[in-house]
Amino acid sequence: MQSWRGKSLWLALSASWLLVLLRVFPLLRLAVPARPWASAPQGWPRWLDTELLPSFSQPGELPEDAPQPPQAPRGGGCDWGACFDASKCRTGGLKVFVHPVAGPISASHRKILASIESSRYHTASPEEACLLLFLSLEVPAGECSPVPQQWNGGRNHLVLDLHPAPCPQTFQLERAMVAKASPTVDTFRPGFDVALPLLPEAHPLRGGAPGQLRQHSPHPGVPLLALAEERGGWRTAGTDPSTCPWDGRCEQDRGPEQTHPGGTLPNATFCLIPGHRPDALHFLQALQAGCIPVLLSPRWELPFSEVIDWTKAAIVADERLPFQVLAALQEMPLTRVLALRQQTQFLWDAYFSSVEKVMHTTLEIIQDRIFGASAHASLLWNSPPGALLALPTFSTSPSDFPFYHLQRGSRPVGRFSALIWVGAPGQPPLKLIQAVAGSQNCAQILVLWSSEKPPPSRWPETAVPLTVMDGQRKVSDRFFPHRAISTDAILSLDAHSSVTTSEVDFAFLVWQSFPERMVGFLTWNHFWDEAQGGWGYTAERANEFSMVLTSAAFYHRYYHTLFTHSLPKALRTLADETPTCVDILMNFLVAAVTKLPPIKVPYGKQHFEATPPLVPGGPEPQPTARDCINQMAAGFGYMPLVSSRLRLDPVLFKDPVSVLRKKYRSLEKP
Repeated sequence: MQSWRGKSLWLALSASWLLVLLRVFPLLRLAVPARPWASAPQGWPRWLDTELLPSFSQPGELPEDAPQPPQAPRGGGCDWGACFDASKCRTGGLKVFVHPVAGPISASHRKILASIESSRYHTASPEEACLLLFLSLEVPAGECSPVPQQWNGGRNHLVLDLHPAPCPQTFQLERAMVAKASPTVDTFRPGFDVALPLLPEAHPLRGGAPGQLRQHSPHPGVPLLALAEERGGWRTAGTDPSTCPWDGRCEQDRGPEQTHPGGTLPNATFCLIPGHRPDALHFLQALQAGCIPVLLSPRWELPFSEVIDWTKAAIVADERLPFQVLAALQEMPLTRVLALRQQTQFLWDAYFSSVEKVMHTTLEIIQDRIFGASAHASLLWNSPPGALLALPTFSTSPSDFPFYHLQRGSRPVGRFSALIWVGAPGQPPLKLIQAVAGSQNCAQILVLWSSEKPPPSRWPETAVPLTVMDGQRKVSDRFFPHRAISTDAILSLDAHSSVTTSEVDFAFLVWQSFPERMVGFLTWNHFWDEAQGGWGYTAERANEFSMVLTSAAFYHRYYHTLFTHSLPKALRTLADETPTCVDILMNFLVAAVTKLPPIKVPYGKQHFEATPPLVPGGPEPQPTARDCINQMAAGFGYMPLVSSRLRLDPVLFKDPVSVLRKKYRSLEKP
C-alpha cells in the first residue's frame, strides 16, 4: 500500500515539473534566438515558436498581411554564382568603379561617393574594376534612375538604393546586385543582395558619435521598456507584466509613460520596435543608445545579416504574444543583458556610426564572397575591433592578429625583430645594434637605410642575423610591411635612439602581456587648446601621456599592414611631408583600433641627453607641425587618442636593495 502511494506521489511530482518546464521554456526561446541566419535561404522573420503555436497562422500569414499576394524576389533565380563573374577580381582584389552621376545629388549621396572614392577599393578606370557601382538617385514618384551605358545586363554591378520607397518593376535589375536600405523580406535575395541600415540625412561621413551606453547593468531608475512610435519618437512604459504597450486591444492599465521626441534616444534596457519597415530607423537609434532592440515580427531584412550575428545583440519576438514576451524580458539573466548591450555598442562603432563605415562594410562583404574560404571568419566580424580592421590579406586566422589573445586566453610567443630606421646623415648606429643584439629575445636586426649617404660596407658581427634594406627616402617607409620581418613583435628604433639591453628585455616582456598596444619609452600627450580652438600636443615629460614615440617602441607587425593598406593616402602623405607627424599617425591608428592608451616603461635619464631635440631650441614640436594633429583628427572624423598615467616597472626597480638582486640591473644605473 505504501509502495503504491509512493509511486503515485512520484508520478504527480513528475507531471507537475513537466508542466512547469513546458510553460517556461517557450518564454525563454522567445527571448534567446538561435544561431545566426546568414546561411538560411528564407527571410525574416525566422520564427522560434512555430511548433508551440498550432492555433495561430503560419509565419508570413499574419492577418494584416493576408490580403497581399506574395511577391517573387526581383531578379528571378539570380545568385552569386550565376550572376557575378568573380574571375575579374582574382588578381587585383576588389576594385570599384563608380559610374558618373548625371544631375544634382543630395548631401547624403555626396557622402557616399566621398567614402568610396577615398577607400582602398576605388579605381578611376572601369577596365581595372571588378565591381561597377551605380547610384540610384531620387527621382519623381513612379520613375527610376536610367541605367548607365556600360550596363552589360547588370553583370558585376551593384545598385545602391537608399530610398525607402521601392522602384517600380519597369526598372529591370537583371543580373545586378542591390544594396538597399531595409529591404523587405519578399524582395531580398540572400547571399546576393546586401541589406543596408536606414540612415538619417545627418549621418556623419566618417568617425561618428560613440555609443551612448554608460550604465551596462539595468539601473533601478531606468525604465525596462521603450516603444518606438510611428512619428519617430519613443515612449517609455512601465514594467508591469500585465501591460502590453504595443497592443492597442489590451484593456489593462499601461502604467506610467513618458514620451520622447524623435531626436532623443531612449534610456531603457529594451527597445520594442514594431516590424513595419518605416520603423527601421528606430533600430539604428536603439543600437547607438545601447538599448537592446526587441524586433516584433520584423518584415525587413536586418542590415548586414549575411555576416553579423544579430542573436548576440538583438532579440526576435512574436508580437502576437505580448504577455509572454514581456515576462521573458523581465526574467532574462543580467549576464545576458550585459552581453547584449555591450555587443550593440561594438556593432554601432564598427559598422554603423558613419557613412564611410556602412559603405566599407558593404564592399567588404562582397570581397568576402570573392575570396570564399579566404574570407573573414565569423569571429572577426562579430568581435572587436571588427572585420574592417582585420584585413584578410594579412591572415584569416584570429590567432595571427594582436586583438584576440585576451579572449582566447593566450599570449604571443617567440622573439622580436628590431627595425632600425636610418633617415638622417650620420654615423651608423653601431652601439645601438650591439645593445639590441645582446637581448636574448632578439631574433633579427633589420636596418632600413633611407639616408642619402650610402651605407657602410662592413657592419659589426652580432649573435643574431643583421640585414640592411634600402629605403625609399620616405618617413612612412618605416611602417611598410617588409617581407623580411619574421616575427609578430617589432621593436621600432631610430638611428639616434639609445637603449640598454635590460630596457629592451623588460619592454618586450610587457608587450607580450599587451600585444594589441604600443609599449614605448618616450611619450607625448595631446590636449584641447581653448585659445586656438583645436588640438595640440606636447613633448614635455609629465605623468599623463597619450602617445609613445616610434623611435623606441614595441608593437605588433600587423599595424604595418594597416598603416600601408588601410589608412587614407592623404594622411600618409601628410606624415611624409611633416616627419614629426608620423609618430602621431601611428598612435592614432593603434588607438582607433584598440580604444586603449599606450603603455610606458622606464627609460634611463642618461638617454635623454643622447636623443636630439625635435626642433632646434627645445623639446616642443614645430609650430607648423602642430597642425597635423588637427588634420589627422579631421581625417579620422574624431579624436581617437586616449590619455593614461600608467607606467609599468620591473619588480624591485626602485626598492632600496642590492642591484645584484634585481633582474634588470642596468635600469638602476645613472
